[in-house]
Amino acid sequence: MRPALFLMAVGALLAGGSCAASGGGQTRTYYIAADEVVWDYAPSGTNQAEGRPFDDVEKKWMEPGPTMIGRKAKKAIYREYTDATFTTLKPRAVEWEHLGILGPLVRAEVGDTIKVVFKNNAKFPASVHPHGVFYNKDSEGAHYNDGTSGNDQKDDAVPTGGTHTYTWPVPERAGPTAAEGSSAFWMYHSHKDEVRDVASGLLGPMIITRRGMARPDGSPTDVDRELVAGFVEIDENHSWYLEDNIKTYATEPKKVAVVAGPFASIIAPPSFDTFFKETINGFSYGHTPGLTMKVGQRVRWYLKASTNFEIHAPHWHGNVVTANHMRTDVAALLPMGMLVADMVPDNPGTWFIHCHVANHLRMGMQATYTVTQ
Repeated sequence: MRPALFLMAVGALLAGGSCAASGGGQTRTYYIAADEVVWDYAPSGTNQAEGRPFDDVEKKWMEPGPTMIGRKAKKAIYREYTDATFTTLKPRAVEWEHLGILGPLVRAEVGDTIKVVFKNNAKFPASVHPHGVFYNKDSEGAHYNDGTSGNDQKDDAVPTGGTHTYTWPVPERAGPTAAEGSSAFWMYHSHKDEVRDVASGLLGPMIITRRGMARPDGSPTDVDRELVAGFVEIDENHSWYLEDNIKTYATEPKKVAVVAGPFASIIAPPSFDTFFKETINGFSYGHTPGLTMKVGQRVRWYLKASTNFEIHAPHWHGNVVTANHMRTDVAALLPMGMLVADMVPDNPGTWFIHCHVANHLRMGMQATYTVTQ
């Protein structure tokens, strides 16, 4: 082999390592903070999905009582800002209002590089850990005994008031395979104390578009409408704000017994289950806003679950989707599972979307989506 060709071959092989993760695309920078907010799981105070007041069973989860916090809770959620000063929130576009409690949409095209400038305004150490994309040890955002030190550990747990920049090149492996559509779905979440961090609200969506198929904003050119539906069970028993929420929202907080559980502090029975919230994007009983589309549009649904013991069966009424190369109206999600489902709606109206696991449906994992002409 001639020297020049040999050097080219060596360069190509070297590019198969960490260098291959960046494919000469653009750098997309996001300014994301973990902010403390008061979250309302059912802002109308009613069962909006069925158009009626909460019944006696639903009140266990949605109305405060002597040992129940009701539909509101203090949370930490990811929110996007306009720049590194973190003084101005970036408005969430109307078409993404349905994201609810989920963090801002992070997206890129294969070959790009994602940079997340993260500021932690929560009371506990937090991080940003991505799925699917490439990262070195200083951008993994996960705390465990990996033998690292110094700068390679600063990403593991950003202290309150601290900042850290995560850099994630987007290699081919982060995009869709040849058998998939034009985009792949991933997520990001805090991974310092994963159970408590996610239960407190720190998780968000990430979409990667196939190389050469992205609009300037990163969205796939062959899709008209994108929707993210997080079938997320939020266990307030494991939230960092458990005791704050008991003191603030329970009407007789001294009657609530907090005991040591397998992951964190939990509520002792019989009130334990009332601190579970079954949600779609942090909303229960039909409160998820903005799930809208038009007849004939190419609609792509991105579905995800969370980190609890979760098995979900998302079901669409009125229309069907194509998922896993089959036509269906019921999909399957395992813990932290991610799924892409394509729909071309042909049936206008307002339709039910919910989890078909019976207790999840009963506890509020239900919403409606609207198809207009």
